[in-house]
This record gives sequence, C-alpha cells and structure tokens, in this order.
Amino acid sequence: MRLGKLLLPVSVAALCLTSLHGARADNGEKLFVERCAMCHGADAKGSGPLAHKSTPPTPDLTTPAFRKRLADYPGVIVSSIILRPNGDLIPKTLKENGYRLPPHAWTVKDFRDLNDYMNGLIHRSK
Repeated sequence: MRLGKLLLPVSVAALCLTSLHGARADNGEKLFVERCAMCHGADAKGSGPLAHKSTPPTPDLTTPAFRKRLADYPGVIVSSIILRPNGDLIPKTLKENGYRLPPHAWTVKDFRDLNDYMNGLIHRSK
C-alpha cells in the first residue's frame, strides 16, 4: 500500500514534465517551420526553397562547425540572427521572394524553445 502512495506523485510529476517538454518542442518546431525552414529547410541543411536566393547562400546548420557554435553559445546564435541590429539580409531575402512573415513578439521562452528544437534537429542529422 505504501508503494502505491509513493508511485502516484512520481507518476503525476513525470506526466507534467513530459507535457512541458512536449509543449516546448512543439513551440520550437512551429517557430522553425514557420520562420526558418523556407531558407534552412526542414532538415536545417540549407535546403529550403529560398536557400540559394540570398547572398551569401543559406548555411547548412548541421555542420560540425555550427553544432559547436550552438553548443558553445546556447541561445546566442538564435537570438542574434533574429534580432541583429543591422540584419536586413533575412527580411530582404523574404521580401524579394514574395514571402511575408507576420510580426512576432519574441519571448525568452521562444528563443529557448527554438534553440532546443534546433539542437535536437541538428544532432539527429549527424
């Protein structure tokens, strides 16, 4: 009987953690598909429909060099690409090719979720 009382709280905690992780993964994937995949491709290898329409061409995010940068500077890569002050390459490429992205009020959670999703995607493609 005592074991049953112990297992219930552990089971509930495990379900809550699984749900939170799933929600983070879903948000990160949604952001990547909606805002990044048109250039980087669903596989993050620079294979999206706009990959070669920018100068320089869209980089392959699955290379060992990029994986190292993402590990060394977690979150910095994602946020610096999105928020860089002189970064008109991405909007220019999208605009010139007829893509319209609705404005997005980025949150710290979004950056973390996108970073986590990209980490998983990149490491699966080794």
